[in-house]
Amino acid sequence: MDRPVVGIVTALEQARWGVWDSPAALSPVGYTNAVQRAGGLALLIPPDPQLVKDPDEMLDLLDGLLLAGGSDIGPSRYGRTPHPETSGIVPERDAVELALASGAFERDLPVLGICRGMQVINVARGGTLVQHLPDLVGHGDHRRNPGSFDGSEHDVTLDPGSLAARATGEHLHVTMSHHHQGVEVIGEGLVVTGRSTLDDLPEAIEAPARTYVLGVQWHPEIDQGSTVVASLVAEARAYRSRRG
Repeated sequence: MDRPVVGIVTALEQARWGVWDSPAALSPVGYTNAVQRAGGLALLIPPDPQLVKDPDEMLDLLDGLLLAGGSDIGPSRYGRTPHPETSGIVPERDAVELALASGAFERDLPVLGICRGMQVINVARGGTLVQHLPDLVGHGDHRRNPGSFDGSEHDVTLDPGSLAARATGEHLHVTMSHHHQGVEVIGEGLVVTGRSTLDDLPEAIEAPARTYVLGVQWHPEIDQGSTVVASLVAEARAYRSRRG
């Protein structure tokens, strides 16, 4: 097999197709398309209680891990009570993603967290989240049109020399945004390397002591010109080569 294997944990949602309306393990096709365009093999991972106990069973199969966007993480995971605007909590997904993120961090497996995925990385390292950004920043411009990326663009300033800047290829990056939560206390071993020009909100985090751990608060998978997912696939290919 020549392509590096990139795992993507699916959501658990009620879905409709054909004559069916049923719970489903699913992933928006933008994530798999982005991995495939970059030359990776996308492997969808449904939430699995056994992986919470033994994430290495899956991590042994992967060359990279992509933590996708989605519903809110349960506040109990970072020691808070739910805000009235916190919704869509899926404990099974939280549990498996946090286990996989922690295991990947320990073995230095390349990890990219997108939107919710950035928040998963932070919570896995002991960080906390702002549950409803308008309470903090005084506006709703990080999620202007719920369910749509229309009009969602804003700029993020990235630190020179950072992994985030290398992944995007620039220091001022136009992003596609759709979130109402964000990182608050930064987790152990992580640093903020990108901030929104709207309000200085942290929008990129990374782990300097690891080869490739990157969280971005925006959605590069829907941007055909973005090189962020390709940077994960490239690092996954190098990881695959190192491990033989």
